[in-house]
This record gives sequence, C-alpha cells and structure tokens, in this order.
Amino acid sequence: MKSLFHNSTLSIHHTNRIKTSPIDTYNRQFQQFSTTDAQSISFRISRQQNCRLTIKSVLDSASIDQYFGLTESDARNPTLSTSFRVPMHRKPNQTVLEAQARVCTGPTQTKPLTEEQAFKVLDTILRSVKGELKDEEEVSKAQLGAFFAAMTIRANAFPEPTQWSEGERRAIDAYWPHLVRALPSDIVFLADPEGSIMRLGNSIGPQYVGNGSYEMRLVGALREILAGGHLGYEEVQGVLKDVLPLKKHGTGGTVSESLLSAFLIGQRMNRETDRELKAYCLAFDDELGPLPVADVRSLTHYGEPYDGNTRFFRSTLFVAAVRSCYNEACLLHGVDWMPPKGGITEEQMLKFMGANTSITPLQAKKLLEDEAVGFAYVSQREARPSLYSLIEMREHIKKRPPLATAEKVQQYVRATGKEAIVAGFYHEGYEEPLLMLMKRRGVHAGLVVKGEEGALSMTMKSRSVNASKGLPVNYCSGFRSLDTPPAYDVDGVSRENFSFVVDPKDYGFEPSDTPRTDKSISKNIELGLSALQGEKGPAYDRIVLNAGMTDHLLGCTGAEDVSTALDRAREAIDSGEALNRLLNYIKISHKVK
Repeated sequence: MKSLFHNSTLSIHHTNRIKTSPIDTYNRQFQQFSTTDAQSISFRISRQQNCRLTIKSVLDSASIDQYFGLTESDARNPTLSTSFRVPMHRKPNQTVLEAQARVCTGPTQTKPLTEEQAFKVLDTILRSVKGELKDEEEVSKAQLGAFFAAMTIRANAFPEPTQWSEGERRAIDAYWPHLVRALPSDIVFLADPEGSIMRLGNSIGPQYVGNGSYEMRLVGALREILAGGHLGYEEVQGVLKDVLPLKKHGTGGTVSESLLSAFLIGQRMNRETDRELKAYCLAFDDELGPLPVADVRSLTHYGEPYDGNTRFFRSTLFVAAVRSCYNEACLLHGVDWMPPKGGITEEQMLKFMGANTSITPLQAKKLLEDEAVGFAYVSQREARPSLYSLIEMREHIKKRPPLATAEKVQQYVRATGKEAIVAGFYHEGYEEPLLMLMKRRGVHAGLVVKGEEGALSMTMKSRSVNASKGLPVNYCSGFRSLDTPPAYDVDGVSRENFSFVVDPKDYGFEPSDTPRTDKSISKNIELGLSALQGEKGPAYDRIVLNAGMTDHLLGCTGAEDVSTALDRAREAIDSGEALNRLLNYIKISHKVK
C-alpha cells in the first residue's frame, strides 16, 4: 500500500493572507499505515472571494481488508474511528459482553438478566472454561472477573430492584454445581467470596488468598469491594502500582487478570469515593519524572472523554487552535482508540491530517511556548504508559472503570502562569468529583460541561421539550481563583464558584442541530477546517461559542464581557490565524526536539 491517500489533496482557499507549504505526513509510529514512501497532504491556501474546502480521498480497495480489517459495510468509509482499534488485541466474547453491559454498572442503572439470557451466558462460560470455545468465542479472564464480581456485588450490596432476578437465580442454581468444578479458584472466589451466595457452600472463596504478595494485597482489597465497601487512598494506589503497567495479553503473571478486572469494575459499581478517585488520578504523576514547565502566562488542560465521539462533531481541537491565537495556550490529551465507544478522538484527527502524535510532554512544552503554535496534544501512550497498558482489558470489562473519570483531570505539562482544567461529563453525580479533582490539582480555575455524548463542548441546539430529566446539556459548573500565586504554589485558596446552563440564544446565536459525523474522522476534519476557513454555519458557531464562553467562565484576561470574548474568537478565525496555527502544528510537530 503505497500511501493512505491515493491522489489525495486537501485544498483550502481562504480570503485572508495565510502562508504555508506542503506538509510531510509520514509518521513512523503509525504502524498500521507505515510505508516505504512518506505520505503527504498538500495544503494549498490562496486568496479567493469565497471559502471552499475540497477533500478527495481515493483508497486502494484491494488493500482495505489487509490494512484496516474492516467489514464490507465499514469499507465504504475507511476513515472510521473503529479502524484505529489495535488488531492484535483479543476480542471479547460478545454474548458475555452484552450481559456485562447490563450488570456491570451502578446500583440504579443495572438491568437484571432474564432467565433466558442468564442460561445462555452461563452456558457460554461453562463451555469456554471447558475449552470448547476458541479464539474470539473464548470468554477471557477479564470478562469472567468482571461478570462474576458484578453478580456478587449485586447480591451483597445493591437495592432489591437491581439484585438478582428470579431467572438469574434459577440459572445460577442450575449451572453452579458444574461451574464450581471447572472454574479456576480466583473466579470461584469472586463469585462466592464467603461461600454463602451460591447456596451449595464452598471453602474455596473463604480460604482464597491469591498467589504472591501482590495478589494477597489485591484479594484483601477485593473482599471489601465485593461486599460493597470502599478503600483508602493508599490501598488503591498500592494495588495500581503493584500491577501496572500490564504486559501484552494480560498481566504477565504479576496478578490474575480476572482479579484486576474485578477490582476496576467493582469500584465503579460501588460509586467511588473522593479518596478512591484521587488515588486513581494521582497514582502515576511521577511515572516519567518531574513534569516540564512551560513558560506561558495561561494554560488550559482539556479533558475530553478518552473514548471519543460516535455521533456528533468533536470541536475541541479546533477550539484550541482558536484560543491559542490570543495567548490562551491549550494542552489536549487522550488516546488513539478507547472502549467502550471507540469514537473519534483528537489523536485520530491529528494523525489523519499528518501531525506527529508521539509528542512527549517535553516536546509539548516547546510547542506551547512556540509563538506560531501555542497548543499541543499529548497521548496517554507517551505520558502515562502504565495507564495506557489497560486499554485491552478495558474493552473486556465493557463498562467504564474509575480511570475514565480520573484520566480527564491530568496535567502532563505545568505552566509558569495560571492553569485551568476543562472536562466533560454526562452522568449526573460526576460533576462534583471532577471539580474536586481539579481543586486537588491546584489549578486556578476549573470547568465541567455536560455536553453531547459526555464531551466538553457546548451545543447550539435548543433543548427539546421531551428532554430527559436531570441536568440539561450545556450545564456548566466550575470555580475561579482570585488573586492567587502561580498554580503550582496554590493549595486551599479562596475560590468563586458558579453553575448555570448556557443558552446560545442569549448571545445572539441561532439554534442549530449539531452536525453528525458518525465515527467518520474525515467528516469531522472537514467540518472543522471549513469553520476555520470562516465558513459560517453550525460548526463555526460551535467553535466560537466554546472558545469565547470558556475564556469567560475561566476568568481569562480580556474575556470579562461575553460578547467581547466571542468577538475575539471570531476574529481569530476570520483573520485566518486559527487555521494557520493548526497547519503550523502539523508541520512543527515533526520538527520539535
């Protein structure tokens, strides 16, 4: 496959003066698409009366299956975010995974299995542990750990509506006499730690201690979790540092994969305490040594959900390019692909456009300080390899573990000036824990946004009269510190708190539906680049609103008045500066040392 893009040209015409040159998009780290010839995308920008964006991408259809592993339906759009899943990762058993989606969740969200579903799941598990299922049909250890831990927590600690159904009990009664003889001892422990749930009684669960000191610590923690209890800060950090990073295809013998998956999903099902979340958030801050400090007057850390967007336009990358134009440096972070959604991420877009996505925190510091750029993206792969090693296991757990919250509140680079963190959420109840973590980070300002799909972008859409109960989309909550020293010296300062719902109509915007992208990376990029050209429409308005409103809510210099902040964002786009910053980033990311 000579190139990802065959006869592919990205032509951008803008009415303003922008200088750029062809950009080499070869990235040696992108093994899926590496070739002997460098890939290239030519950005041609010239003055024209009308803005126009043309993306032409003709792929070698004979190479699609080889390089992407896509189904026939997916092959119609080979730029889907799903193509970024690591092919070497084992796929989970789908029957058990569907059951996990129902039972590996919170006390009020869990949906008990029907009798038919429960019999099917337990039969699948029994046949798998007997060796009758192979490859993708085999139920992984991580799945077994998550499923049986969830069943135990439901039996021990959940309210009656989400405890076992009668059908589940009948299925367990029928299959447990066979399972207890076939399952390894660590799974029997997870399924019946006290020997009292399964009615038959057994001595394996009560007597189980694990193998080695690391497992002994983990088993002790699990006894508390499986009973619906919570752990201390040091207990959580101790377990995480014992077992991470994982080796390929499991833990490499350090601890049982089933025990670790039970630990991760069990704490989420019990709803993590502040202590537990802080432990996850801070556990690997020193993994690569002291953090670099960028010499910038203001730095905003963006915490988008790592599993991306599957339906709607993801605008944060383009917002960062806008805000960098007026010295509001922005640091984005994430991954190439993350379950459970496996949606569009900033890393996918940057890679698709030809940027280097293997930037280290030290290189990001230099890009933040570069007057021609002013923003950067750091992959979890480069900054927190221990946490990145969990991606395969997280796919087999199915539901989001505590890390899904904690990883949004990270600082991979510090600043000499003020710092702020912005994060998205969807499920009510996580806004306050996110703000707590931000305050623990010692930043000057923090903001959480309830966006579509849990992303941190405010939408232009009017709220439907049939909208679900609870906090509406565009709900914002946060804090601003007043007259404080640099962020790394702040601890326990006085803060101004705020919370309200942003209505775009109050600021002169016409309501509009969020553009759909449906996992298409190229469509998301096309929308963003068209907007940065100055093409008016929903994507343009969304970028302007999120840049200006974020400036205002974080208390940024020059954004005291919302209208002024929005006008400043429009000027950054209409002058061509925001687009130029993005193009500069793609080029300079390959040169930074």
